[in-house]
Amino acid sequence: MPDGSPIKQKPATIAADRLKSFVERIEKLEEEKKAIGADIRDVYSEAKGVGFDVKTMRQVVRLRKMDSAEREEQESLLDVYKQALGML
Repeated sequence: MPDGSPIKQKPATIAADRLKSFVERIEKLEEEKKAIGADIRDVYSEAKGVGFDVKTMRQVVRLRKMDSAEREEQESLLDVYKQALGML
């Protein structure tokens, strides 16, 4: 503008720019997630290649994410169910 005041944008334009920024960030993170997923599959494949059981490894990874109290509760409940079904 000739008087030196800043150019004002319409609110809709500002919101659209911000929305675009969020979407682009999400898209970038989704790409990174896909790449990381491929890396994890590669590690499981490598482990399988040297003789480890991948299904069991996935269970171990899931269990390690739990805190000890939650893990103990899950293991106790599993034992109760196995006992009820005559599997022990």
